[in-house]
Amino acid sequence: MSTTRTDTVAAPRRFPLREVILFVALLAAVLGVYAMMGAAYSTRMLVEAACYAILALGLTIQWGYAGQFNAGVMGFVALGGFCAMFFSVPVNDAFWDSELPGQLAVVLAYIVGAVLVVFGASRLDRLGVPKTLRTVITVALAVVLYMVVISAFREVAGQIESRAGFVGGLGLPPWVGWIVGGALAGGVGYFIGNICLGLRSDYLAIATIGIAEIIKAFLKNSDWLTRGTATVSPLPWPVPGPAEVGFTLARALYLSVTAVLIAAIFFLLHRAYHAPWGRMIRAIRDNEVSSAAMGKSINRRRLEIFVLGCILMGIGGAVLASFNSLFDPQGYLPLNHTFLVLVMVILGGPGNNLGTIFGAVAVYIIWLMSEPLALWLMELAVHFGEGAFGWEAPASMDSRALQARVFVIGLLITLVLRFAPKGLLPEKVKHVD
Repeated sequence: MSTTRTDTVAAPRRFPLREVILFVALLAAVLGVYAMMGAAYSTRMLVEAACYAILALGLTIQWGYAGQFNAGVMGFVALGGFCAMFFSVPVNDAFWDSELPGQLAVVLAYIVGAVLVVFGASRLDRLGVPKTLRTVITVALAVVLYMVVISAFREVAGQIESRAGFVGGLGLPPWVGWIVGGALAGGVGYFIGNICLGLRSDYLAIATIGIAEIIKAFLKNSDWLTRGTATVSPLPWPVPGPAEVGFTLARALYLSVTAVLIAAIFFLLHRAYHAPWGRMIRAIRDNEVSSAAMGKSINRRRLEIFVLGCILMGIGGAVLASFNSLFDPQGYLPLNHTFLVLVMVILGGPGNNLGTIFGAVAVYIIWLMSEPLALWLMELAVHFGEGAFGWEAPASMDSRALQARVFVIGLLITLVLRFAPKGLLPEKVKHVD
């Protein structure tokens, strides 16, 4: 009896020529921005690009790892920004030295009690109550309790706004708000995931957009908590600020913090991607039916990856809000915080962490520099037209140049989808023969 042994020969590693060329080109672009715009402006650009890279990593693990299209990035970014503000802004003595905290605590206890009563009513069918009657009781209780609680809450909120302005912050180090921002975004993501992850990808996108708008509307209209449209500033930094060491050095120190964050996140995601957990997630993405047949818990794993992505979005939003030193609920725009992050992931390559970081920095450079370059081209065209044809310069050239951003990003995503649909650095899929 003879036995046959099959030897597995590992494929030789190729030299990462594409990666080297792309990152060298990106470095050249960054150096060009430094030469054109100066160190202070360029360092700020890199810090903001690093914050967006954290957001993009959160989206790429949801979309690239698990095929979940989250179109509500803006909502989780806003939650992170709120936590960065609430935990780092100094304590408001006008609020805490009055009886308002006690009144607010009583109202919040009423809200929690009302939620528990409604939840209990929704489970009356387990006690033998017919489902139709249970539904009627639940809806009636919800309406009545809402009217009672919202009346008391509005009264307290009005007193807070008139006497103290708003609740204020807790005066803690900024990094505490970053951690809590990630946890809050993950908790909201867990709640959303339990409801929405059973939907198809297009319906999941619609649901996440709606939830993001709800979060934004709540933060915008809660003047007692966030000052609403009045904004909150300045937010402290975890490093010495511009007033202490100057703009360039302060931004360079902040950039070092974001670089450490990205390195830690990249390392953990890289390990998770190549671990059995990562292989299982990709197997579920590629073929849910066969994965379920192998005994894998599809819903649990999908929920895990969705929550993990939301946590990174919350952290990125908190870091970005602290750097801008401003919390403005109106500033969370879908174009900036959802579509732009989506373009970053598409350009870099969904599912490729290194490609996502490349896409984040490259797209943000294009986003910022398209305005001054468009303005320069428009001024050049006007100068030529005035001398050659007697043209008159159009009004509001600055605003016209600003609108060029949208055109450039739209053109960029069109070209990428046409010529590199998997991104410039696509996910590396290992094939086993």
